[in-house]
Amino acid sequence: MEQIKLGQNTKRLREGPTFKVISNNLIFVALILLCVILSILSDRFLTLTNFMNIIVQSTTTGLVTVGMTYVILTGGIDLSVGSVLAIASAIGASVIKTGSPIWLGILAMLLVGTLFGLFQGLLISKLKMPAFIVTLGGMTIARGLTMVFLQGKTIAGLSSRFQFIGNGFIAGAVPVPVILMIVVFLVAFYVLRFTSFGRGLYAIGGNREAAKLSGLNTDRIETTAFAFCGFAAGLGGVVLTARLGTAIPTAGNGLELDAIGAVVIGGASLAGGRGTIFGTLIGVLILGVLNNGLNLLNVDPFFKGVVQGAVILTAVFIDTLRKRREVA
Repeated sequence: MEQIKLGQNTKRLREGPTFKVISNNLIFVALILLCVILSILSDRFLTLTNFMNIIVQSTTTGLVTVGMTYVILTGGIDLSVGSVLAIASAIGASVIKTGSPIWLGILAMLLVGTLFGLFQGLLISKLKMPAFIVTLGGMTIARGLTMVFLQGKTIAGLSSRFQFIGNGFIAGAVPVPVILMIVVFLVAFYVLRFTSFGRGLYAIGGNREAAKLSGLNTDRIETTAFAFCGFAAGLGGVVLTARLGTAIPTAGNGLELDAIGAVVIGGASLAGGRGTIFGTLIGVLILGVLNNGLNLLNVDPFFKGVVQGAVILTAVFIDTLRKRREVA
């Protein structure tokens, strides 16, 4: 009898408004708890300067994760974003270094990223090649091209006007890259929420065959998602290169893991069909806060990967449990 009452109380608690609010915003709650814990452990964490530093340092990852969100929603994955960022950065910086207009260098970065993503998208959608293999090969090719193009050297001394994109402030207070990231996230949110293309991404990830039978051009939508992911990598290259004032061969190393991790932490399913731009943003901030906190606590840099990997595995584990519960 007591077990029945306990079961009824548990069910009543799960159906209550408080539990629903927490479960629907679990990622945001996790971010708040992480901030509270770090503010207790370090008196340097809870400052306006530090928070601004976290956001600025998260802009490159944030921009790339927008494109990664689109790809993962279709049930795909893109392992090449870090390397695509590097080759786009190298080519764009070389254009600027020749004395060409800044906009031409930026256009070159965006074009290189988009074309690379488009090529991979066509291989995946038209030839039905596995996204994992295609983008793994793309990662190796793009990184190799970067090394060949730069010959292991850097392109330094980019103009201060270009560097304003990564280091400048609007009204003396708001960093330019933060404004750019916010705009990109808002546009991406609108596309997912209010356009047929956004609904198509969810439909493909949910059930590709059903989406195709319903009249959606699944190949075109999937190709566009990968092309946009490449564009986002190019845009991330613009911001990173402008922040550093230099194009380096190792730019974007490991960025693909950060991008995938942020999207998964934000609640997206690697199987596709589930995820939000807001969740991705929270995932980016969680990784940013975590890295910043570990730096403030003087944690061994080699241990950071262990912590980040554990967080990503936990997010995947939670997603797996959620899917099993839905099936049951």
